[in-house]
Amino acid sequence: LGCVSAGALGLQLPRLSLANRARAARRDFRSSLSSYLDLVSMMISGGAGIETALVAAARVGDGPTYALITDALDDATPVKVSLPISNRDRSVGALTGYEITKRYGGDGLADNTVDVTLTGSAGQSFGAFAPRGLTLRLVGDANDYVGKGLSGGRITVTPDPTARFAAEDQIIAGNVLLYGATSGELFVRGRVGERFCVRNSGALAVVEGIGDHGCEYMTGGRVVVLGPTGRNFGAGMSGGIAYVYDPARSFAANVNDEMVDLEPLDESDQIWLAEVLAAHQRETGSTVAATLLEDPDAALFDFIKVMPRDYRRVLETIEIATREGRNIDEAIMEASRG
Repeated sequence: LGCVSAGALGLQLPRLSLANRARAARRDFRSSLSSYLDLVSMMISGGAGIETALVAAARVGDGPTYALITDALDDATPVKVSLPISNRDRSVGALTGYEITKRYGGDGLADNTVDVTLTGSAGQSFGAFAPRGLTLRLVGDANDYVGKGLSGGRITVTPDPTARFAAEDQIIAGNVLLYGATSGELFVRGRVGERFCVRNSGALAVVEGIGDHGCEYMTGGRVVVLGPTGRNFGAGMSGGIAYVYDPARSFAANVNDEMVDLEPLDESDQIWLAEVLAAHQRETGSTVAATLLEDPDAALFDFIKVMPRDYRRVLETIEIATREGRNIDEAIMEASRG
């Protein structure tokens, strides 16, 4: 229908077989651009009502729903919104994030300025590109690509409180979470699928179990895994740090050690990790984090740090250059040349 409508209006879109074959339908289509926008409004309200209620409604004249967040967007006034969600709703948060970035640039808004709780099953790319100031709290479960391109926002995923299963034993989000994320935070109470944090370059993520290929091609950021991992962890991981809870001492068998080493935590790691565990428990109500925090000294002893060799060398170079008063960028370039 979208291809037919666009073709009838003379819009230049890629050649799609539906539009090419439906000449008769295009001849019968009699409308104007304004009518086409009305059609889009109908399509949005039927299949992507969440984003309509947040931002898209403004573009089709639905003022009452847009008023839910207009003060936050215009005046940086904090607002909280609760809405249902279904797996037909894809890329929820992307349009809202666009409006924030359009008004406030890359710095976004203060944390939690637009705080949205969504209940149900989210479609693909939930929270994609969310900037700072946008917090999305999903109560339910999610498909693939949660937090794709996350850019400073905060996302939490927790199971429905009436669920009878133990969250740490169940997968509640799909594959390829935080693909290409640059900053922000993700807290997941439960397990997720494969390729968690692939190409993450700056975001913080806490999860309670992952599938294969975790932290693949990661270049920055930090990841905390409070449960089991699949095979090939850390393949192509050139930056960032991962911390894995490994009381059974079985994690090493799942690591691709071509570019990374496994190390014990130092004092600064322990302090930071205790703070992150507390944040995860606070944001998600995680019973796993709560249990670990009952005896943090013992719990932290069971974590292992995954450190990329090249990244460690960069950190050491920065430390030496800072101590000697040298230019950090020049020192890094010199170290990269061997």
